[in-house]
Amino acid sequence: MVNMDVLKEKVGKKAVDIVKDGQIVGLGTGSTTHYFIKYLGERVKNEELDIVGVPTSYQSLILAREVGINISTLTTLGDNEIDIAIDGADEVNSNLDLIKGGGAAHTLEKLVDSSAKEFVVIVDESKMVDQLGKFPVPLEIIPDALQLVKNRLIDMGGKPELRMGIQKDGPVVTDNGNFILDTKFNEILNPADLEKELNTIPGVVENGVFAGLADKVIVGKMSDIEEFDRD
Repeated sequence: MVNMDVLKEKVGKKAVDIVKDGQIVGLGTGSTTHYFIKYLGERVKNEELDIVGVPTSYQSLILAREVGINISTLTTLGDNEIDIAIDGADEVNSNLDLIKGGGAAHTLEKLVDSSAKEFVVIVDESKMVDQLGKFPVPLEIIPDALQLVKNRLIDMGGKPELRMGIQKDGPVVTDNGNFILDTKFNEILNPADLEKELNTIPGVVENGVFAGLADKVIVGKMSDIEEFDRD
């Protein structure tokens, strides 16, 4: 049986080589980017790499501080642009469209990833799919909009489910103080159209479809590491 943690660490460590001295780096959220941030911290320490990290969640923020990465935010960056954002994904199709949000951080992830000159996705091979949709689409929603959004999603053919906390009573609450509705669709034939339609529902802050945004995907496999660039 393939140990996916081994592949996650493998691709996370590989992605560190992309980062250059002096860059502003978007720091994604999740189990694969955990390894990336960890090894990036080693480069900062061992090579005196001068970078600034822009975390996409409290998880990334805490880890970046622990490993010695200087941090900033989109607000404090001002006119300075993010040079590169490196993040994970829950699903990636052949067109490099993504579903993200398993860690409930996709709103800030989309902001940071969209702000970067280059957006690189790092995943293990289990995340590569022919068609998006096996993993439900997470939507961050304003709590008061719960019933309205659920009804609209059902009308669209979706099956929404409120994400519940683990070791916590009640629903998951995002870093922004909102709820997550995980919504299963039978098939996602056009991710770009679905992404736009979901964000027109009142009360939706952001959804986890990332269509046409990734510039490169680095995939960790047992045999090697494979890279895919957007055409």
